[in-house]
Amino acid sequence: MAEAENVLYVRMLGGFSLRWNGALIAGGSKANDSQNAYLLQILIHSGKNGVSRDRLEELLFADRDMSNIHHALQSVIYNTKRKLQKAGVPAENCIEQRKGVFYWSDTLPVEEDAAHFEALYRRAEASNDLDERLALYVDACYAYGGEFLPMQTAVVWAAREARRYKELFCECMERATELLRVHQDFFQMEALGNYASTIDPLADWETVTMEALASLGRGEEARKLYDETVQYYFNEQGLRPSKKLMEQFNRLGEKMQYQHAALDQIQTELSGRNDTAQGGYLCSYPVFLGIYRMVERMLERGGQSVYLMLCTIVDGKGNPMKEGEILEQLVVRMGDAVRLSIRRGDAMCRYGKGQYLVLLINTTRENCNVIQRRINKRFLTGRQRTGIQYYVNSVFWTP
Repeated sequence: MAEAENVLYVRMLGGFSLRWNGALIAGGSKANDSQNAYLLQILIHSGKNGVSRDRLEELLFADRDMSNIHHALQSVIYNTKRKLQKAGVPAENCIEQRKGVFYWSDTLPVEEDAAHFEALYRRAEASNDLDERLALYVDACYAYGGEFLPMQTAVVWAAREARRYKELFCECMERATELLRVHQDFFQMEALGNYASTIDPLADWETVTMEALASLGRGEEARKLYDETVQYYFNEQGLRPSKKLMEQFNRLGEKMQYQHAALDQIQTELSGRNDTAQGGYLCSYPVFLGIYRMVERMLERGGQSVYLMLCTIVDGKGNPMKEGEILEQLVVRMGDAVRLSIRRGDAMCRYGKGQYLVLLINTTRENCNVIQRRINKRFLTGRQRTGIQYYVNSVFWTP
C-alpha cells in the first residue's frame, strides 16, 4: 500500500508494526510485546465493533490479581496515547469510550493490512467480471503478508483470526490459480506460486509453480523444484511428500514434451551408465515408490529375495531423534554411511526426519545384518552416544 500523510499504517500480517508519515514508531526491531502494543492491536483490529470494558480488561490482564483493574486499564490507555504523541502522532482522542465499549476513533485514520487484504478478497467475491476478479484475487494474495500476529499464537482471539486469514489466503490462491489457468497466464502463475511458497511455507504452494513451469515447457526446472521441495519438507518438518505434491509430480510426466527420436537416442538419454557415484542409488521418495512397486511385480516370477530396511537415528536412550540442531548433521552422515554400505543396484531415499528407507535387491536376511554393521562402522565415531535403529521386512508379492 502506498503511504499517505497523517495516516497510521498498521501491519498485523507476518508481524506487527506501526508507521506514521514514513517513520516506524512501533514494531519491527522495536519491542512489540508490551501492553501498549497489545492494546493497539486489539482496538485497531476490532474496528467499528469496538471492545467492551470487561473483555478488554480480560485480554490485557487475564487472571492477574489487581485491586483496581479499571484504574489499570485507564493507565495503559493513557501511556499508549502518550507514546503515540511522543512519536508525533496526534493521539489525544484516538481511543473513545461509549456506553462501556472502547473504540479506535475515526479522528485518526488507520490503514490495517489485514483489513485491506480481506477487503480485496470480498471485492473479488462480489465481482461478476472475470478479469476484475482475477486482478483482485491476485492483489489479495500479494496483500497477505504472512500469519496474523505471529507473536500472539498463544492468544485465543489472535490464533482464531490467524486461522481465518490463512483460510482466506488459501481460497484466494486457489481461485487466482484457476483463473490464471483459464487465461493461460503461466508467467503470472509462476510468480504467484513463488510468492505463496515464501509467505506460507510448508503448504504445498510449490505445486502452483511446478504446474506453471511444466505448462511453459520448463519441465526439468519443475522436476528440480519438486526434488528441492521434498528435501526441504524433510529437513524442516520430517514430512513426506503430500498427496497434492505427488499428484503434481505425476502430472509433470504427462506434460513433458519430447521431440520424435530413434530408440538408440532415447536409450542413451535414459541410461545412467555415466553415473559414477559410489554406493546405492539415492533418489526421491516418489522415484523410490515406483522402484518398490516395480520390484513387487518382478517378484511375481519368484527367484529373488528383496528386503526393505528403515534406518532411524536414535539418541543415547534409544529414542528416535525428531528435533535438535545436530539432527540434520547426523542425517547427512547417516545418508552417506548407508549409501556407501549398499550396492549400486540397491535404492535408498530419505523418508522422515532422521530416517532413510533402503531397498536391498537379491539379498538375504543375514546380509542385511552385515550391511547394518557396515553402516554402523561408517556412522559411529569415538564416544558418540547417538546411533541407528534398524527395522527390516521382507518384500514379497501377494496376488
